[in-house]
Amino acid sequence: MMKSKEIIQYLDELIPNPRCELNYNKDYELLIATMLSAQTTDKRVNMVTEVLFEKYPDLKSLAEASIDDLINIIRPVGTFRRKAQNIKLIAEALLLKSDGIVPNDRLFLESLSGVGRKTANVVLSNLFNESCIAVDTHVSRVSKRLNIANKNDDVYKVEKKLNKFFAGEQLGRIHHQLVLFGRYYCKAIKPNCESCKLKKYCKKNS
Repeated sequence: MMKSKEIIQYLDELIPNPRCELNYNKDYELLIATMLSAQTTDKRVNMVTEVLFEKYPDLKSLAEASIDDLINIIRPVGTFRRKAQNIKLIAEALLLKSDGIVPNDRLFLESLSGVGRKTANVVLSNLFNESCIAVDTHVSRVSKRLNIANKNDDVYKVEKKLNKFFAGEQLGRIHHQLVLFGRYYCKAIKPNCESCKLKKYCKKNS
């Protein structure tokens, strides 16, 4: 069996129903939650967005919110001053430039404050079923351990190699599986190597 097929088969066995673990009800809530998730956990983001989106239930209220109040709400996620400013700027840009709708447009998304390629990929994959793999710390670690990418590859190189390695497959689904595999199985510390069916491919076990 080809290595890529074997990896997919095992991921399907471990994680048959992968999904984004960020909570959201509206398109812009996913965009803002993903921006907030940089250098923190989804669990922590969900904790602050529950408060944030209840107090500010639409883009207009977010755009008009005071920076100090936003900072107080999102403080647990870190780099909160910059992220609070990003929330306002994203809300303003969506209202002014896209009628309050998150568009299926990578260039537009990446022009927003605090939104880079990884965040855009998460949004495009989840909202529009685009074939995207967002490379976070979990995806990067798993890709390098499984010899899909090299140790010194940056996130863009890792993404390109994953796209080539899994060509023709459901990249959005694989993205979620790789995130969850890295988060709960192939962890940074104390990974579950003994029971892993992919350890023959793993640099950690070579």
